[in-house]
Amino acid sequence: MAKLFESITVRGLEVRNRIWVPPMCEYSCENRDGVVGDWHLVHLGSMASGGAGLIIAEATGVVAEGRISPWCPGIYNDEQVVAWRRVTDFVHSQGAKIALQLAHAGRKASTHREQSGSGSISLADGGWQTVSSTAEAFDSLAAPRALEAHEIAVLVQAWAAAAARAIAAGFDAVEIHAAHGYLLHQFLSPLTNGRKDSYGGSLENRARFLLEIVTAIREVVPNEVPIFVRFSATDYAEGGVTPEEIATVAKWCADSGADLFDISTGGLITGVKIPTGPGYQVAYAETVAEKVGQPVSAVGQITSALQAEQILESGQIAVVMIGRQSMRDPHFALRAAHELGVEVDYWPIQYNRAKWPKEVF
Repeated sequence: MAKLFESITVRGLEVRNRIWVPPMCEYSCENRDGVVGDWHLVHLGSMASGGAGLIIAEATGVVAEGRISPWCPGIYNDEQVVAWRRVTDFVHSQGAKIALQLAHAGRKASTHREQSGSGSISLADGGWQTVSSTAEAFDSLAAPRALEAHEIAVLVQAWAAAAARAIAAGFDAVEIHAAHGYLLHQFLSPLTNGRKDSYGGSLENRARFLLEIVTAIREVVPNEVPIFVRFSATDYAEGGVTPEEIATVAKWCADSGADLFDISTGGLITGVKIPTGPGYQVAYAETVAEKVGQPVSAVGQITSALQAEQILESGQIAVVMIGRQSMRDPHFALRAAHELGVEVDYWPIQYNRAKWPKEVF
């Protein structure tokens, strides 16, 4: 049995394999109301029928102003819960599990999607005032307003309420987005957090917002529901976060009730050199995994079954996240099983005639 196709249990959730799909923004809530529709059903559903173990739905705003764009999904009202339930029900019907990434974009919110323009959306055109750890703008976007401490407390409760709605919508787990230059990453990094209050300065203070969210979510979701946290392990810039710091924060998150750490990199600032290539973020995930006694996932240009299997065989990584390759081939997991000579019992019966002959590959 290839390690890719061993089941894994995280807290109380058993997942059929270790080929997971990371959150990938689709900008496809066409009514700009945070309500998902047919696109999300087909996009996420195809990966479930294609054999993925667990799928993490894209960055979803815990409040309306937390969305990256007006076309991003939300989980802050009942209509959104009902719409998401249609997606989760289908994913479950295919034997897969599904998590929801709970997000707030901070100073990177209120932006255009690719087909609508670029940069920030003005208030007159339906945009909103952004907030952050800082009053400094990201690149050429509109400048945010620095959050007051009492507003942080309100957002902690918004994250908890969003997690409770996610469970009501049928999600099996939730992921807290603390990566890619969005709000919680803005608090974690010294490059964007020069605050003088209890949410700035030391690593413990910079992590306080995130840790309060983990604690609040653990109090409202059932005990068997896992909490994931996505981190950027480096800002690729001097003075930014380091893998060692992220490993420390991950330990604190585990102590507060988090269960798995999804390790990515970058996104906080522009103008930095990112040395991309096949599996370019795996080493960062391995560094975190060495120091944290919890499952860690790796992501980033993982594109073949053999490459994914070798990452798991190294012993540090528990799960691989297959993102863009899953867009190119939603049935990546079924293909990987064939390539590695693994028989799986969740090939869709409707597709039986499409199974690869044994001599292929």
